[in-house]
Amino acid sequence: MDITPIAYYHTVLSGKFGIPRQSGLVPELQGEIVFEPDYSNPDALRGIEGFDFLWLVWGFSQIGSGGWRPLVRPPLLGGNRYVGVFATRSPFRPNRLGLSSVRLLSVENRNGAMLLHVAGADLADGTPVYDIKPYVEYSDAHTGVRCGFVDENNWQKLIVDFPEHLRCLFSDDEFAALYRILEMDPRPQYHNNPERVYGVSFSGYDVRFKVDAETLVVVDVLQSSVQ
Repeated sequence: MDITPIAYYHTVLSGKFGIPRQSGLVPELQGEIVFEPDYSNPDALRGIEGFDFLWLVWGFSQIGSGGWRPLVRPPLLGGNRYVGVFATRSPFRPNRLGLSSVRLLSVENRNGAMLLHVAGADLADGTPVYDIKPYVEYSDAHTGVRCGFVDENNWQKLIVDFPEHLRCLFSDDEFAALYRILEMDPRPQYHNNPERVYGVSFSGYDVRFKVDAETLVVVDVLQSSVQ
């Protein structure tokens, strides 16, 4: 089966480093789903405004063209334990499709081009979207269930030290999303070098930071070279 994008997702995160590890972890992070001309039809979205959440079927577009891997090392397990790819949400899978639940904020007709404003996505800017389905609580929400190795491991939030003179470069909404991204620790779990400087491309800036123990310190914010 050949599939083509029906839309593309656009947001302030241009690179894959710093993308939330799962949808819903950074509800402050907003973006737009912009439909391709062949699918930019208001009739195709009729009734969608009645749903609070949507499922997005999308493609991992920033991981190169290598083959799939039967065994992968999930970041949640520290990057040093292998499990089967179908027991994870790793991008290194046969068809490289992702599935995310996002909050629908609004529907817009922008000069004939249809857009969905959403929040809480774990997609980079420019990600192709292949399908959209409504989230239905009575069938899609399951509580009190087993979640494999995820039940045994929890992300530890970091204390974020963000200097005021750098914070003012961002709007209140942007800063709220950026703070949550940094708080969730975007580094690979097995990285533990307090002198290493990392960078997240966010809203046209390269946000540089270090992590020592449980504290993340933003050391600089530069104009980003990633567009």
